[in-house]
Amino acid sequence: MAFSKRPTRLTSHTRPTSSLNPKPYTLDPKPLPMTREEMHSRGWDTLDVLLITGDAYVDHPSFGAALLGRMLEHAGYRVGIIAQPRWDKPDDMVRLGRPRLFAGITAGALDSMLAHYTAFRKLRHDDAYTSGNIHGARPNRACIVYTGLVRNAFPGLPVVLGGIEASMRRASHYDFWTDKIRRSILLDSKADLLVYGMGEQAAQEIARRLDACEEHSKELLWGIPGTAFACSTKTDLNQPGCFPEAPELLRLPGHEAILADATALMTATLALEQQVHQGTHWAVQEAGTQQVFFTPPAPPLETPELDALYALPFTRRPHPSYTKPIPAADMIQFSITAHRGCAAGCTFCAIAQHQGRRIQSRSAASVLDEARAFTRHPDWKGSISDVGGPTANMWGARCASDPSHCRRTDCLFPRPCPHFRIDDAALVDLLHAVAKTEGVKHVRVASGIRYDLGAPRNVYLRALIREFVGGQLKVAPEHLCDPVLKLMRKPSRAAFEAFLQFFEEESRRAGKEQYVVPYLISAFPGCTDTDMRELARWLEQRNWRPRQVQCFIPTPGTVAAAMFYAGIDTEGKPIPVARTDRDRMRQHRILMPDRGDA
Repeated sequence: MAFSKRPTRLTSHTRPTSSLNPKPYTLDPKPLPMTREEMHSRGWDTLDVLLITGDAYVDHPSFGAALLGRMLEHAGYRVGIIAQPRWDKPDDMVRLGRPRLFAGITAGALDSMLAHYTAFRKLRHDDAYTSGNIHGARPNRACIVYTGLVRNAFPGLPVVLGGIEASMRRASHYDFWTDKIRRSILLDSKADLLVYGMGEQAAQEIARRLDACEEHSKELLWGIPGTAFACSTKTDLNQPGCFPEAPELLRLPGHEAILADATALMTATLALEQQVHQGTHWAVQEAGTQQVFFTPPAPPLETPELDALYALPFTRRPHPSYTKPIPAADMIQFSITAHRGCAAGCTFCAIAQHQGRRIQSRSAASVLDEARAFTRHPDWKGSISDVGGPTANMWGARCASDPSHCRRTDCLFPRPCPHFRIDDAALVDLLHAVAKTEGVKHVRVASGIRYDLGAPRNVYLRALIREFVGGQLKVAPEHLCDPVLKLMRKPSRAAFEAFLQFFEEESRRAGKEQYVVPYLISAFPGCTDTDMRELARWLEQRNWRPRQVQCFIPTPGTVAAAMFYAGIDTEGKPIPVARTDRDRMRQHRILMPDRGDA
């Protein structure tokens, strides 16, 4: 392997060099090219990087391919996008030609199997991330299929997986749709590298390394923070840049060990959760004659880096080639992502394992710049649909201790950690400043909130209820039986009831008729028919007819999926599990007798 430049040796404490610098917002720039004609209009004969996505191309920072594409473009690379290519023949894949450096693949905003099937494995008929809201524009197991297409179209081209599907399937995982343990998606796809979590730093480092070398090989990409790479168990890892000296190495139960003992899946899942939260350890998992190494996660972006990322020029529109609406794009066109990460560790949720538990917040100035840019957009009508993130009231939150030494799986459960600090008054000031921006008529908060966060002052919740709720506030207690809530790592029933009382009082004081719309989950691991009937009675006492009930789906890589598969809680104690569709439907219909399709 020939190098024109030796790659930097990265350890768990190394931050790849960022090429982002804050710049003013640019209104209505050209979208990234999806055709040869668009490439030629920019004076490009070839691309440096080709991004393939299972979503339609919407040039908006909430769409991963657009965000990474704009970032790489800003760093000086020629980037093109192929959105939702046909998978029965390679015609779409070769549309933009062979890229010089690599192809990046994502299934899109959702795991492709989750996007395709209901909780009872029935085919969905819609897809909010597709033009016309029509199902069928992406294949099952999109990362695997797209990798095969790229391999056939461009032999020898480095292929990198990213996005939620790759991230949560990076190790051996339970696949609900086949009811089997599948090995790492990196092995099944035969990609060269997998980026897990938020991929901005990794993407830049991948491009830099490949750009610096005359010959490309998968070994060149080993060792980048926030990635996984596979090799033979006999491979010598003492190569420049791939393995730090004396790494702190977590040995996960191997694939065969998990096949032999279901409880080993829980051990592996909890170990990966700790790896992400602490951010210092390497991990490795064997599967047959191969092994997959997981480097420590990439360092969270600091506020100036996040500000610069969201200041990149997005059109905030679907690509002009689309003739039908894309529901997901319409929903978030004028929304503001104020922060990333989630300090909670809900067992059914992928956010903390994907984005990290450390809250990464933009500055108030950056958020206000984005709001002001909205008012100059040709499609602007006056309303900002959301100012939030994974959890709206975590903007500006921080850990006052050293998170690398923390062994907690959740900053808020079973009770908020004393080191977890929030400034809800500053968040309220931010919302007021956005609302006062010239040209802004309405500001709403549509992101989920933690109703147990901010007590006893409840400064943020008071302002939210009085000023930023559009008549209905959607919250997610998920259940109301404390034993089930404990398994979910969710606040107690008492906490939710206290919030409801507070909501009613503040709405009345504001002279508003407003309602809480609860999201609920049926058939969660550990939940019994008795628990569901208790929940039904609680709802009936309040004359609530639930509209948002999701039958539990064990999504890959989550702790709850390990609970479902192994029939144990996080401490290894047996729990009842409604495993068959018949049992799951029976629980679901206790809450939804007339709507059993979940």
